[in-house]
Amino acid sequence: MQPTAASRRQSIIAAIALAAILAHLILRFGLKMTAGWSGVPVYEFPLLAALLVGGAPLVIGLVIKFIRREFGSDLLAGVSIVTAAALGQYLAGTIVVLMLSGGQVLESYAVRSASSALDALARRTPSVAHRREDGEIADVPLDRIAVGDTLLVFPHEICPADGTVVEGHGTMDESYLTGEPYLMSKVVGSSVVSGAINGETALSIRADKLAVDSRYAKIMEVMRAAEQRRPRARRIGDRLGAVYTPVAIAIALLAWAASGDVVRFLAVLVIATPCPLLIAIPIAIIGAVSLCARRGIIIKDPAVLEEIGVCRTAIFDKTGTLTSARPKLVQVSAGPGFSEEEAIALAASVERYSKHPLAAAVLEAAQSRGLALMDAREISEPPGEGLCGIVGARKVLVTSRKKLADLHPAIAPHIPPFTGGMECVVAIDGRYAATFRFRDEPRAEGASFVRHLRPKHFFDRVIIVSGDRESEVRYLAGQVGIKEIYASQTPEQKVSIVQDQTRRAKTVFLGDGINDAPAMAVATVGLAFGQHSEITAEAAGAVILDTSLTKVDEFLHISRRMRAILLQSAVGGMALSLLGMAFAGMGYLSPVRGAIAQELIDVAAVLNALRVALPPKKLTDFTAAAGALLLLLN
Repeated sequence: MQPTAASRRQSIIAAIALAAILAHLILRFGLKMTAGWSGVPVYEFPLLAALLVGGAPLVIGLVIKFIRREFGSDLLAGVSIVTAAALGQYLAGTIVVLMLSGGQVLESYAVRSASSALDALARRTPSVAHRREDGEIADVPLDRIAVGDTLLVFPHEICPADGTVVEGHGTMDESYLTGEPYLMSKVVGSSVVSGAINGETALSIRADKLAVDSRYAKIMEVMRAAEQRRPRARRIGDRLGAVYTPVAIAIALLAWAASGDVVRFLAVLVIATPCPLLIAIPIAIIGAVSLCARRGIIIKDPAVLEEIGVCRTAIFDKTGTLTSARPKLVQVSAGPGFSEEEAIALAASVERYSKHPLAAAVLEAAQSRGLALMDAREISEPPGEGLCGIVGARKVLVTSRKKLADLHPAIAPHIPPFTGGMECVVAIDGRYAATFRFRDEPRAEGASFVRHLRPKHFFDRVIIVSGDRESEVRYLAGQVGIKEIYASQTPEQKVSIVQDQTRRAKTVFLGDGINDAPAMAVATVGLAFGQHSEITAEAAGAVILDTSLTKVDEFLHISRRMRAILLQSAVGGMALSLLGMAFAGMGYLSPVRGAIAQELIDVAAVLNALRVALPPKKLTDFTAAAGALLLLLN
């Protein structure tokens, strides 16, 4: 990320101030040049030039802010520069110029460094795509990709658009996008995401989205929005400064009045220059944004980093959030003349050719029972009609009870009554064979995550708000240890519930579906879980890319750690400055020594704030394995 014009201007001012200080020291102590003009020694000339060229623009900018009634703590620096120039303390004034401009340069550098995730995303964006046109391959700009285009992704290239593999098989590295550390297998029918790195073999893909609508482009958008938005906690620094500034001026005036020496007034103001507030707070926030990005958490609104720590009610959607959104076959009711194993084996033999969400559960059940799959042919899966195929000499149909009753009315009386939840029915050779019932099982880490929210993150209430049936929601709630539930809720009802809860206490809402977006928008903090809905991501303050509750815990800990370091830097820096002001007011620190002391305080505060961007040894404090054990015991 390139420096802005303002950053370059501050760099120039800092360079001028530093060069002036060095020239002053050389002329005064090296060459011992004392001659001058109008009583001003020649060794003061570089300092006067720095104050004119560098200090004047800074002071003008601060005066404009003062006129706008923006009483920030940086006004102290402007008062110090003017006072130093008026008292002939040119070295002290130039050091303040260096402190203020150098601090702003450091802030800009730290922001660019902390925002390296966005910079890396931008560098990884491909500029062209290889499109098949009339049997030829043509390189086209990304904005010319249309939905349905066939694109060729060469080995080790970055995938240019979200799509589906139509030819070839290989692997892709999606770790930068998903956080998963392993290569993802890609075959015909597999989904691919823009930004993933192709493996050793070329793949032909069908573009399912425009490049500007791809997941990679959306990540770029939210990252840019996060970077450009002014961190909300910066206003904490302004409020602290609104108190700190008059206190510092009062101490300076008191020192002047008590001693009769105006230089002490300047010495107090110089050491009061509040860089810990001006720089350390935004650096801490942007550092947290950067750390989150590296952990697969995209911060859209930096304010959520501050607000999540004061939320006391956690509200969860059910499917895909507390559950894995991977249904599991939990019950098989075999029909007359069929065994469970026979029904599962025949159904699984055709299901392996299906993309239906329940197909994987049937295949997993067959594998867990050690059932051998058989070759199938004449596979068809018309939308809404179920899956049909021939296995050996037997015709297998997997569909819904309503569709099966429509196709074979004589079968309907043999199908057991509906008991709720997800199900499908199997017919073999036109006869009812079995009913499969499925449940979306809780995440392995769900119980331990929920259990530790109260003692570790101080949540008073944990609630499930779901559009699913009450029986399914109660089953899940019992598995993960949540007592308060709202089932069969429409999106409008979800909004009403979240608004009511937010009036009682600050809330965090975690969901992954489009129907969660309105509720997410009215919660104190909205967290979008996973990568399934761009609309949900737009409504959220943060997006948890990796569908794991462990990542949510990491986000909570990053936020807590950021607030702790932020306050250490700001309050600690102010405390040290107040101590320095006391020494300066009593005459123990000259303006120059005070400026040097303040610079040391600034460096310490900024270095401490930069710690936020460094990942600690441990970012979560609950054990997912313990949650899995609880599920097994249940």
